[in-house]
Amino acid sequence: MLDYAVNIAFVMVCAALLLSLARLLKGPDVPDRILALDTLYINSIALLILLGINLHSTLYYEAALLIALMGFMGTLALSKYLLRGDIME
Repeated sequence: MLDYAVNIAFVMVCAALLLSLARLLKGPDVPDRILALDTLYINSIALLILLGINLHSTLYYEAALLIALMGFMGTLALSKYLLRGDIME
């Protein structure tokens, strides 16, 4: 039963990845693209977690943590650059 739920979740998360990729490419403004990039890395984290559940491996959880950290720092840097024009003060 868990296998069916994980497979359905794979399909849903992949659809969400495609939709956020379309928003990233089409986004009318820079803030829309930053939010799409943020959503893209959150969906990739969810995909790695589902892959870890499906393959019974904890390695994917560590990779998801690394992507979460790098995605958060990237979102901060892009937002700071958008607001101030520079990243470092």
